[in-house]
Amino acid sequence: MNIERLIGFTAATLTTVSFVPQVYRSLRSRNTQSISLWMYSVFTLGVTFWLLYGLMLHDLPITLANAVTLALALCVLFLKLRHG
Repeated sequence: MNIERLIGFTAATLTTVSFVPQVYRSLRSRNTQSISLWMYSVFTLGVTFWLLYGLMLHDLPITLANAVTLALALCVLFLKLRHG
């Protein structure tokens, strides 16, 4: 594995894992009052485009990171819409 790929996977892992505590807390408490619906909506759309970009480039770190991040963001967005 070259250094560029290692840096890509490290960045992808760190930025994706950073969403896990928010998802865990939201799932556990069902309290999403302090989460901005607008921010998560725009963020989720952005992640969707990053995922498409990674797929078009056949870039595994971008694709994997954004696929997982999209799933996490959709989970929080769903909870926000459901529990306000």
